[in-house]
Amino acid sequence: MNNQNGITSFLLQHRESKPVSFHMPGHKGADIYRRFGYDQFLENMMDCDVTEIHGADNLFQAESIIKCAMEKYRELYEVRKSYLLVNGTSCGLIAAIMSSVKSEGRLIMARNCHKSIFNALTLGNISPIYAYPELIEEFGISGEILPEEIERLIKENPDAEAVIIPSPNYYGICSDIKSIGKIVHDAGKILIVDQAHGAHLKFFSRFLCDEKDTDNQWYSLPESAEECGADIVVNSIHKTLASFTQSAVMNVVTDKIDLNVLEDKLQLVESTSPSYLLMSSLDINADLLNSRGKDLIREWWSNVTSFYKEAKNINGLKIINTGINMDWTKINLDMSQCGIAGHKLEQLLMDKNIFTELVTGNIVMCMTGIGNVKQDFDRLLCALREISSQNNERQKKETSGADDHLAELAKAIPKQESLHALPKNKQCVSLEVSVGRICASSIIPYPPGIPLICPGEIITEEAVHYIEALRDSGEKVMGINEENQVVVGM
Repeated sequence: MNNQNGITSFLLQHRESKPVSFHMPGHKGADIYRRFGYDQFLENMMDCDVTEIHGADNLFQAESIIKCAMEKYRELYEVRKSYLLVNGTSCGLIAAIMSSVKSEGRLIMARNCHKSIFNALTLGNISPIYAYPELIEEFGISGEILPEEIERLIKENPDAEAVIIPSPNYYGICSDIKSIGKIVHDAGKILIVDQAHGAHLKFFSRFLCDEKDTDNQWYSLPESAEECGADIVVNSIHKTLASFTQSAVMNVVTDKIDLNVLEDKLQLVESTSPSYLLMSSLDINADLLNSRGKDLIREWWSNVTSFYKEAKNINGLKIINTGINMDWTKINLDMSQCGIAGHKLEQLLMDKNIFTELVTGNIVMCMTGIGNVKQDFDRLLCALREISSQNNERQKKETSGADDHLAELAKAIPKQESLHALPKNKQCVSLEVSVGRICASSIIPYPPGIPLICPGEIITEEAVHYIEALRDSGEKVMGINEENQVVVGM
């Protein structure tokens, strides 16, 4: 094979190392497909890569097999209509926004939304009104969007046509969708929920409803947005369930949505050459949930709860617990008490062939999925015990606190309620001299892909310090070129 340093070579070498995946996608590899009889599909994927041939149906005018798959999701989520997405949750969110807010309209949106939602503002010529999430200062991460914040913004901006929030967020923290939904609907507006990280919540609610353990603090997960009053919910099926990366489902829940307008916008932003492999994986995922969902969800939950019970006995390990509105399938680890900052913990786990999803400050987030098995959790527990036993107080004094100031800096960044006019003329300047200039291109720590500074916002001194601290701690920040320059207005 003449691909020694290419993408293919990397993927094959990674597979051969037999890694443990605590990152997306949720299927965690081919084993879940083999386990339930989809060997033939795996063996013939190249030959199954077709286009809209006779009998293959059409994603944008589904009448047969694709319509059947859509109907499976409609029934699974108990909604008005479901759409298969092959450009990820991003295209569904953009279509949902552009169909709910007219050009030059206004959208109330969480400031910690994914960058795709900011892209929708540009594509739809829409102005944002920011709802700021609570800051969990102890850990330096974003918390929930409070209902009273949404209520305040609706009263102050009665012309806003819709509200969009992410729930759960990247760390698994959920907002009170039921209360927010009532506020939004009482005002006659549309509620869109970015449930990219919570496609599984509906099935935990369904399959674990009779298994609540009141002696265990990890006894339940929040309800899904579909159950709580959202009008449109977009789910990244691939993140936690069993479909391929980039596949997602958009659920229209209420009759407030004009399906013709939504479908028109969806065709603007989704590929005209949809992958049948992606759609097939969505179909397989639906069949797994219908035929094996109860067993798979209970197995997943049993592994997660067993992990938490064992992990609480590991010296120096802190599990992030922000309250009852948590998706506990996201395991947030903090070993700063052992003197281990987030990126060091990530590396120590990688040294043991365990790969995680996200690092923020001292937190390493392990994203579990429907494809994880008990052995995965056992290996993670074993690794954490070894890491704990190998670190002492002397190391703590030397290494802890490398990221402690990030939360304070994040808190110090001024909230910007409105945007300046987007600059027509742009230039690149060094980050150090950008203070006071109007940002012309988003600056985004990635992951999680939430813009720190958006086009039209003023670059503040606090923000520059924060960016520098992020990069010093090993975070990757998009929007800054190799010469340490950012794009600003002239």
